[in-house]
Amino acid sequence: MTTYTGNEPSNISYTAVADITGGREGHADSHEPDLSLDLDTPKAMGGKGQGTNPEQLFAIGWGACFQGAMGLAGKELRVPATKLAQSRVRTHISLGDQGESFGIKALIEVCLPGVDRDLATRLVERTQELCPYSKATAGNVPTEVVVVDNLD
Repeated sequence: MTTYTGNEPSNISYTAVADITGGREGHADSHEPDLSLDLDTPKAMGGKGQGTNPEQLFAIGWGACFQGAMGLAGKELRVPATKLAQSRVRTHISLGDQGESFGIKALIEVCLPGVDRDLATRLVERTQELCPYSKATAGNVPTEVVVVDNLD
């Protein structure tokens, strides 16, 4: 049994629970609220691509968390909430060979219409420091965070 005793949160507000069977070609159920997903390996990796894969779920979770943390950073940097409401985040999670198994890397693109580039860059840098997913992956997952003009 392996236990990591790092910097734990001082107060747990929520714990997500999921049951998985069958790995990448299996099924996942989360609880409260209930979510049920069929899982499948992406076609690019030899699967049927007929279900959700872990990298998609990680991209969605990190992107949503990052955008939420941007609200905290925005308050600190006095970015108007109306500007933040127009923001978009696109998260890429790439999976590839790493030694005898696999590794991931991430690219997070942030579009902030109406926010000048310097302020947007400072906002994204501060968000990276605040986001729980970003903190959890720091030093473990090669990550590039960039401000972009659009995500079209």
